[in-house]
Amino acid sequence: MENSDNIIDPDSYHSKKLDSSNGTAEGYACSADEVNDSPVEEVRLTVPNTDDPTLPCLTFRIWVLGILSCITLAFLNQFFGYRQSPLSLTSVSAQIVVLPIGKLMAAFLPKKTLKIPATSWSFSLNPGPFNLKEHVLITIFSNSGSNPVYAVGIVTIVKAFYGGQLHPLAALLLAQSSQMLGYGWAGIFRKFLVDSPYMWWPSNLVQVSLFRALHEVEIRPRGGVTRLQFFLIVLISSFAYYIVPNYLFPSITALSFMCWIWKDSITAQQIGSGLNGLGFGSFALDWSTAASFLGSPLATPGFAIINIMASFFIVAYIVIPIAYWTNAYEARRFPLVSADVFDANGGLYNVSRVLNYTTFEFNQQGYDDYSKINLSIFFVLCYGLSFATLAATLSHVALFHGREIGQQAKASLKHQFEDVHTRLMKKNYDPVPQWWFYTLLILVIGLAMVACEGFGRQLQLPYWGTLLAMSLALLFTLPVGVITATTNLQPGLNVITELIIGFIYPGKPLANVAFKTYGYTSMAQAIMFLSDFKLGHYMKIPPKSMFLVQLVGTVIASSVYFGTAWWLLYSIENICHPSLLPEGSPWTCPEDRVFYSASIIWGVVGPLRIFGRLGHYAKINYFFLIGILAPVPVWLLSRHFPEKKWIKFINMPILIGGAGAIPAAKAVNYWCWGSVGIFFNLFVYRRFKGWWARHNYVLSAGLDAGVAFMAILTYFTLEVKDIDGIKWWGSGIDDHCPLAHCPTVPGIEVEGCPVLH
Repeated sequence: MENSDNIIDPDSYHSKKLDSSNGTAEGYACSADEVNDSPVEEVRLTVPNTDDPTLPCLTFRIWVLGILSCITLAFLNQFFGYRQSPLSLTSVSAQIVVLPIGKLMAAFLPKKTLKIPATSWSFSLNPGPFNLKEHVLITIFSNSGSNPVYAVGIVTIVKAFYGGQLHPLAALLLAQSSQMLGYGWAGIFRKFLVDSPYMWWPSNLVQVSLFRALHEVEIRPRGGVTRLQFFLIVLISSFAYYIVPNYLFPSITALSFMCWIWKDSITAQQIGSGLNGLGFGSFALDWSTAASFLGSPLATPGFAIINIMASFFIVAYIVIPIAYWTNAYEARRFPLVSADVFDANGGLYNVSRVLNYTTFEFNQQGYDDYSKINLSIFFVLCYGLSFATLAATLSHVALFHGREIGQQAKASLKHQFEDVHTRLMKKNYDPVPQWWFYTLLILVIGLAMVACEGFGRQLQLPYWGTLLAMSLALLFTLPVGVITATTNLQPGLNVITELIIGFIYPGKPLANVAFKTYGYTSMAQAIMFLSDFKLGHYMKIPPKSMFLVQLVGTVIASSVYFGTAWWLLYSIENICHPSLLPEGSPWTCPEDRVFYSASIIWGVVGPLRIFGRLGHYAKINYFFLIGILAPVPVWLLSRHFPEKKWIKFINMPILIGGAGAIPAAKAVNYWCWGSVGIFFNLFVYRRFKGWWARHNYVLSAGLDAGVAFMAILTYFTLEVKDIDGIKWWGSGIDDHCPLAHCPTVPGIEVEGCPVLH
């Protein structure tokens, strides 16, 4: 387990708490006698405890570069999102690109002050050197553009899969309101999740490290390199190498040696396949394989990595093999790992037989004449783990953080619960008034009501459903925020929202996905806003400037995501239908197909016929009870053995839900992610802490940026012109395990699989 000294005991920290009056006039730094500037060691090693409040923030440069980067990332992410291999561009790409542009603007723009007509406002085209705070605000703009708009999935499945039409204004209101609801929840909980020094948001430390590497004047150590030089070396190396897995040798993204040895064995390929099986011994030589789905392993705390990998090993190599080879739920009739839906004969489920496409409602007679829904055993267990994770999240936060949250609530009212960063922010800047958040929340709730109740109720969701979804988001924002802020892992509400509305309002797929969007997305947006606020907190950005940039960025990004999706859906014939597309066409919409399948499972057929008394999987509901009870033994042990600090690092929500990213994520992703994370955040962290402090997060940013830049370059120079790579064994995006998806009971006929007798 990770060194227990990383996080200081709250009582000892409070006894050494610093006085904000100790800040010096020169740079507002802490005095040398102040021992602990933050109770979290990773923060102390990464975040500077200084501030210069004289730096200009809302400049002409941040509006121009911020809006452009927001639009660019939103367009590219939605554009790539419909393709066979979706590319997700993060704000790190824009963070790097805008720096030289900002410096060029500072060098060449005239220092002229312009007045805005009919107002007393004025601004300068060039207020001086391009500074760190401008760079941070532009990155916040970029974050809005890189964050997907979940509601666009509804627009996609209605047009591309159901063959229907949504009113464009209703769809736009849905996108905007679902994205902006999170501001209200963020405003309510920001004192607990931003001001608290124990809510440290590990992923933000990557950004802080990169900002410091790009801006701070650093003396190169003898025989070494500066952080900026190190970043450039990693960036160039990652950029140059990624042409191999992205274009020349795609199979290197998943190497499953067991399939090469036992080419005719279904069982061996099920065990060894990194993409469609348990992935035993599979690996990859590709950073994107390690960092996709689970995030950067370098930005995840060591204790969280141990919990997740323990979860993965228990589920993948103990629970699943036992369930599958004992044929639980007729598991051997279906693939071992799959996100598809199957009928009783092992074939893909024919949705048209159970859905009235005219009314978008469930066809009971068609269902009775056809088949119940069947899922792969891994998919079934992942749903159960999702149930348990949400329950465990509430229980874990109540047991381990309930007292602390109560103390924070009292202390925050008295402005006592602070570290050096909070005191610097309060010393130098005015906070965002609460009424800003509440006014925006009321306005957005009104827009959501118009979207759902207006336009002929196209979205099928009544007003009470909208309010219920918002209540769920409000309930879970704090516990999920605590988990995210301390572990860099975010439990989602997508399954629990689908389950609730599926029981209450079954047979209506659009109501189900709209409810999920308002319940899940608004909470996820609140977490993103809070994370950005914490980044601004670390970098000492005026809170009002943060609020304004986030708000404008969200409105712009939502509009661009919606507009790009609408354009592609109505301009590409047969988009999202691989069998109808020209050969080699990339517009297959893999992620939206999963979203569509979920709307069938939870919205059309409904949980009563799957996880209720009318379905195969009713016993999966016991996972809720398991989740509620799971943190209790750990909590009791931590109370009984307080000297054993490592016990508190056993995080049951993570341990239970660690394998929940499958089947979207694959076994090979877990193997690579865990290997890299354990090496850097346990071995390197303990043995070479100085190197880790200087380079770990910079390494993560450089690898991400190199992959993103090469992927963009390859697409626009080669793929868009249909220039394919060399056709050979390694050119396929698979692990050469063709039998891994086959059933293992006699008599089941599946294309590409031998029929067993």
